[in-house]
Amino acid sequence: MKDIKCECGHLNPEGTILCEACGKPTENEKSREKLLDMKYEGSARRSQTYNKTIIDKIWNFFSSVKVGIWIIVLLLVSSAFGTIFPQVGYIPQNIPPEVYYEQEHGFAGKMYYTLGFHDLYGSWWYLLLIAALGISLVIASLDRFVPLYKALKTQKVTRHESFLKRQRVFGQTTVENPDTELAKVKAGLKNRKYKIREENGNLLAEKNRFSRWGPYVNHIGLIIFLIGAMLRFFPGMYIDEVLWVREGETKLIPGTDGQYYMKSEGFVFETYDSKSSDEVFESAISRAGEGAIASNFQTNAVLFERKGDIVVGAEPELEKVKEHAVKVNQPLKHDSFAFYQVDYKLNEFSAMSFNFENKETQEVYGTIKVDLYEPEKKYDLGNGNSIELVSYFPDFILKDGEPKTKTRVPDNPAFVFRMITPETPEGEISLVAIRQNIEPNGTNINKMSFAGVETRNVSGLTVRKDHTLWILGLGGAIFMLGVIQGMYWNHRRVWVQTRGNEIWVAGHTNKNWFGLKGDINKALHETSIDIPVDQVEQEQQESKKEKAEE
Repeated sequence: MKDIKCECGHLNPEGTILCEACGKPTENEKSREKLLDMKYEGSARRSQTYNKTIIDKIWNFFSSVKVGIWIIVLLLVSSAFGTIFPQVGYIPQNIPPEVYYEQEHGFAGKMYYTLGFHDLYGSWWYLLLIAALGISLVIASLDRFVPLYKALKTQKVTRHESFLKRQRVFGQTTVENPDTELAKVKAGLKNRKYKIREENGNLLAEKNRFSRWGPYVNHIGLIIFLIGAMLRFFPGMYIDEVLWVREGETKLIPGTDGQYYMKSEGFVFETYDSKSSDEVFESAISRAGEGAIASNFQTNAVLFERKGDIVVGAEPELEKVKEHAVKVNQPLKHDSFAFYQVDYKLNEFSAMSFNFENKETQEVYGTIKVDLYEPEKKYDLGNGNSIELVSYFPDFILKDGEPKTKTRVPDNPAFVFRMITPETPEGEISLVAIRQNIEPNGTNINKMSFAGVETRNVSGLTVRKDHTLWILGLGGAIFMLGVIQGMYWNHRRVWVQTRGNEIWVAGHTNKNWFGLKGDINKALHETSIDIPVDQVEQEQQESKKEKAEE
């Protein structure tokens, strides 16, 4: 691309609207009778200059503010859809997601799951939108920051005549002693905290240039924040899982790559009662009922760490690391992990006992005990009597006339037993569920009758690990710094030039024109120089006057 040489001798990149040094409009600036467009100082932006290669087209696409806004809109809309139903991390963990959403929300829930909105923030297309927003922020910032920085760094004190006349705030005054008046203006601007540069009897007064970089500091903070959000999906950076552990059970902790195990030594559940509670709770207890409001629930947990490598088929060798009573807001913490008490389930079925007996004589051949988590295939009762477990349904339902299970949790267990005796060597089939005993044809000699149940409490613990929190905090802090930087300060410039016996005064700010005019008025207070005119307000007043005359 060819550079544009200004009459002041400065070489400007192709696409420049105003000379970076003296401000003279180039041939690219076509509206010569209007006020200058000072956005980005009229500098050449890559997106408005290059459009030949595929890289140029990609750059131009992502540098567009409209594209960035559309990406944000898509993120907002998709995030809103993600709140219609609970995300997969907040549904009961004992029910498969595909079953839960259809069961709880019908066809809408099924479509919600099918389209991937159940795990929105971990879906590939949502992450792609976040990445696109980050790319847009980087490219849009570079496309504007670099030329703006160059233009402000290159600007001369002496500006071209047309540059001054076409500023929004401009005035010219004939004075008797220009040097004396110029000195007074200089002193007045210094009192207003402006930095002064002088060249050939001309002044450039400037302050708060740093505020121009506020939006770019915002972008840096937002980019860091997005990086932190995306790092949450990298292994080992962020874990937020739910661990259900039963009393006496030792279970592998999810997200730890087999390194840590948790054992529940017991679950403690305490409630408020009307005798020992304060008066504050009496009305609540009377409404809910005695023993209905929990005062404390905790897991007496033991944390183990695996020693050595994982051997397939072998029990891991564990070493006790820490014991802790995990309560609400009193987590167990170790090695960047935190374990929070968030839920519980009381009296979950753990084992059931059944009597094998003759229906007519009620003679009991024996009793079997079925572990609901690890049931045996066959139970030998001696004397030729045995029970075979043909099928097991932990959460029994009848669907289309066929027995099925909703989940793997034994909330409503049912069993298909084959009962074998010397008189019935072929065996008799019976489906046994809670308060149900179904025979294929109703001609069985023997039956399985309920003999007892064992229960145990279950603790719901949240496993958390977050190495991205400091990145998110840093990004948020930088973003707020940029907001403050760009909101509470504004970049102001005042040009004062002597042309014979005339003094020209022009001013520009990126916002808050009232403040800029106030600074100029105070700086010129002790001089004989006329207050410069706000050409926008002057044009509006003339327009109103013409309409009134009509």
